[in-house]
Amino acid sequence: MMTTRWNRRQVLAAAAGLPLLPGIAAATEVSVMATRKIPASGEALPVIGIGTYSVFDVESTPAEIATRHEIVEMMIRQGGSLVDTSPMYNRAEQVVGEVIRSGIDRGRLFLATKVWIDGATAGREQMRRSAELMATEVIDLMQVHNLRDTENHMRTIRNLQSEGLIRYSGLTHYTASAHDALAQAMQEFKPQFIQVNYSLGEREAEARLLPMAQDLGVAVLVNRPFQAGRLFRAVANLEVPAFARGIADTWGQFFLKYIISHPAVTCVIPATSKPRHMLDNLGAGFGEMPDALTRQRMAEFITQL
Repeated sequence: MMTTRWNRRQVLAAAAGLPLLPGIAAATEVSVMATRKIPASGEALPVIGIGTYSVFDVESTPAEIATRHEIVEMMIRQGGSLVDTSPMYNRAEQVVGEVIRSGIDRGRLFLATKVWIDGATAGREQMRRSAELMATEVIDLMQVHNLRDTENHMRTIRNLQSEGLIRYSGLTHYTASAHDALAQAMQEFKPQFIQVNYSLGEREAEARLLPMAQDLGVAVLVNRPFQAGRLFRAVANLEVPAFARGIADTWGQFFLKYIISHPAVTCVIPATSKPRHMLDNLGAGFGEMPDALTRQRMAEFITQL
């Protein structure tokens, strides 16, 4: 696991007006956010990013854009970079672009989006439109959303990579029922990334997809890290167990550190529209990570609820 060094006094300045949250160290401490190498290139990617499903599908009012600007700026200041979106998320790509135009440094972001349409011509136009909406000439990662028309779109993505307009290729899905199809597509189309659902409540990816990604040299983005909120509801009114304290001070960090401590996982992309939650999520990228025994105890704790 690679690291990038940041001073947490600067990190906390990104959350001006917010109280110090659990998992964020004292202002005098210098710490690092964990990163993982993208197997295809060796480029280091910070382990905590942000997803935009639902939470960036908002009206482009000054207040809504300012809140999302704060969230993205907070991620950057704490060492994160990846913003994941999709044309399927309605206004999300447009809002990402408006956040960038509001003063975010595009060069410090890793922009990931998706193609979600049938047909090669329509797919290329959708990819072009995504870049336009997000105020960027180059998209860092273009993913075939939910394996829709994979053959056509992977061909187009590779052509756009050769033109320098896309950096990485990927395939996605968000349900365990599609894991077999995703595994088959990984072998057939050899993407540089996959994006898959994985959490303490949905561990199916551990059986086949994550080991396959390691074997094939494929980076892994993780969606649904909180199982659409079900994990938080399962632990309502419970404290983080004693065996995990010092590793995770909050339930959000407990759930996220389980994910990013898997050696196949490159980055997890929790979605939020609340700066406090973003700061807490980012805290999972710092400090000690659970070892194999602790991961087993974490899984057993959740299973027994």
